[in-house]
Amino acid sequence: MTTSTPTGAPAASPWFVRPPSQDPAARLFCLPFSGSGASAFSAWPAEIDGAEVCPVQFPGRENRLAHPHYGTYEELADSLADALAPLLDRPYALFAHCAGAIPAYETVLRLAERGLPAPRRLFVSGQPAPHDAGRDRMLGLTEPELRAELESFVRGRGIEPRPDMIDLGMFVLLRDHAAAGAYRRTEPARIDCPLVVLHWRDDTDVSAEDLQGWRHYAEQVEFRVVDGGHYGFMDAPAELLAALASWR
Repeated sequence: MTTSTPTGAPAASPWFVRPPSQDPAARLFCLPFSGSGASAFSAWPAEIDGAEVCPVQFPGRENRLAHPHYGTYEELADSLADALAPLLDRPYALFAHCAGAIPAYETVLRLAERGLPAPRRLFVSGQPAPHDAGRDRMLGLTEPELRAELESFVRGRGIEPRPDMIDLGMFVLLRDHAAAGAYRRTEPARIDCPLVVLHWRDDTDVSAEDLQGWRHYAEQVEFRVVDGGHYGFMDAPAELLAALASWR
């Protein structure tokens, strides 16, 4: 049963920066990458092919900075499954980029364990499969190297990084980084929905070969290549939006 306000709209939840609408045709839940939040999707349209875009806000960042960090990916998936449950009364899909793909996958498993409706698609972007997650280049970086990566990312978005901005970013990133380093899955567990694996043609961090492990995670797995670099998804390019359309 959907949790609702007196007007019939879904109840407000800290997991969403804007309340999901009352009666969309479908929903696309979007999970951010390590160190980031729902603002990673600020350039995205409000809907894609009739599906409402619902950026997910993990605790411990942006407007949830005062909330306790989620801890581990497993704990994050447990909590996110609770948050999504009232909103699964219509067709839905999940999109997750980079390390966000791991809790997205774990969340789909937990929804199935609870007997809740499966997504029509899980889209994963620029992230090796769960059993290969330890290959992530970022996991081998020292704190100063992570700081340099964060500064480079901010500059790449056209912003000159201020020390206070980077300090706050590192506060979030280091805790997310610890969760990524602690995650372990040695054997694939299949999900009950089609899986679409997106590779960014100019991605210097994750190659197409790095993504092949996802073949073992669903009966139906599709690999697609889209133009752009590792963070190209943030600009909502037309090729990506086309890939995310027509899944219902």
